[in-house]
Order: sequence, then C-alpha cells, then structure tokens
Amino acid sequence: MTTDAPALLRRLRRYAFTVPWNLLLLTAGSLMVAFAIKCVAAPHGLLAGGVSGLALLGFYVMPALDTGAWYFLLNVPIMALGWFLVSRRFVLYSLYGMAATSVFIERLTYVLPVSDPWLAVIACGVALGAGIGVALRSMGSTGGADILAVAVRERLGMPIGRFEFLFNVCVFALGFATLKLEAVLYSVAMNFLAGWVTDACLNMFSERRMALVITTRPDALVQAVLHRLGRGATILPARGGWSGEDRPVVLIMLNNLEMKRLEELVYEIDPGAFLIMGSGFNVTGQGFSGRKEY
Repeated sequence: MTTDAPALLRRLRRYAFTVPWNLLLLTAGSLMVAFAIKCVAAPHGLLAGGVSGLALLGFYVMPALDTGAWYFLLNVPIMALGWFLVSRRFVLYSLYGMAATSVFIERLTYVLPVSDPWLAVIACGVALGAGIGVALRSMGSTGGADILAVAVRERLGMPIGRFEFLFNVCVFALGFATLKLEAVLYSVAMNFLAGWVTDACLNMFSERRMALVITTRPDALVQAVLHRLGRGATILPARGGWSGEDRPVVLIMLNNLEMKRLEELVYEIDPGAFLIMGSGFNVTGQGFSGRKEY
C-alpha cells in the first residue's frame, strides 16, 4: 500500500487545530515551565520573566504561599482581562495552561542537584524556553504576560516582543530591590537563553525554503514539482542581465526535507539549470501552515 504524502500532511495540519492536540501541547509545555520554576529557579534563587517571575518574587518575600499558588492568584485578574480583550477560545486554552502549570508546580518536589549556578542557568533557560515555545505552538499559552501582550497588541498595536521586554524590565527592577545583584544577573542570562530556545521551538517546524530555478525547461520542471514533489510552482518572466535573453525563473516553496529531492529533480530535467536556495521563510497558506487566529 502506497502512502499519499501530501494527503497525510494535510490531515496532520488539520489535526494541529483540534482540541486534543492543543491540550497535549499545553500540558507538555506547562510541565516544562513548572519544572523550570519549581525544580530549578526557586531552589537556586533565580528569577524568571513574566508572571512566573512575579510569582517567584512573591514566594521569596512570602514563602508561606507556594510558587504555584502565587502563579495562580496573579493570573486570575489577567484571565478576566483577557476574556474581554482577547478571544474567549484563547483565554480558555490559556486557562487550562495556567491551571496545569499551577498544579505541576504544586506537585513537583524534585530539586535539580547542581551546585554550579551556571548549570542551573542553562537547565532553567532550556526548560523554560522549551515549555513556553511548545505551549505557544498551541492556540493558547501558559497564561501570564502572554495574555497581556496579545491584548495590548490587539488594542494598541504594540508588538508582543516589545511588551514582554518592557514587562520583564519591570520584573527585574523589582528583583534588584529584593534579591542580590548576583542572582538578578544570573537570572538575566537565564531569561536570555530561554528567549532563544523559545524562538527555536517556534521556528523549528515552521521554517521554509524558497528555491529559484533558472532553466530552459520551466514547463517540464513545474510538472515534475507538481506530480513528483507534491508542491506548487510559479513561473516568473525574467531576462538575463548579460545576454539580454528571456529566461523564465521557477519559484518553489518547500520544507527542509524536500530540498535534496528538488535538487535531484532540477538537474535530472535540466543539467544546465541554475538553482538558488534561500532559508528562513515563514510561509502561510495552502500546503503550508495555516494562519493562527486567537
């Protein structure tokens, strides 16, 4: 039995918008965020960004309340605000993510057994960044500053990254007044790493390649791409700068796994073709990622 790869990919993309898949992503992301906060950050005196950072500050100042309780209490007014300013679907998913994170923080008792603060910084940054990145690939979040950032973007047009940067500046300013300078500086490094890992998680399966092929057989190449690669192609009119001759250019969008197959197709059809590959494109539309609406 042969597998129709394009049809399988279409089914997987449709499944990415289903409730079970979103809940799975939120659960996994919440567990990683909770591990970073409860098992690494809190025992080593580190400060996370966002509402989780405020929860850690609350725990350091008033340890009678666990970090999970602080996280839950701080998120309640934010969820209420998001209910009216953002979509209810986004808030409901985020409510689940916030509740799951709070429960995991309460239940986890493991403490990462490292004494070197830089090892704690690396472990916390990777776990926190991966958790946030996995959660944000769903239709919700783990709560906190993400909801405020989306609300501010919808109302004021401020980019999410800029708002979260300003929010974290306020959190670390409070940290300077509460914690030792050394702990705050370690925390800045940890959050920088967490941001890098978050971006890596968000772009891991979204990065696409753009191929430009200058060929004397554009029609044959387009047919091969359509039927053998399962991708679309666009023929662009072009003219050689040196020769002045008309020479069509074929534009193709594809993912990383299809690059080698395209290269083989191109030089099988036209050994004299000129192939250009570009990376780092985020493509939204038929055959690729759907538009994410909150």
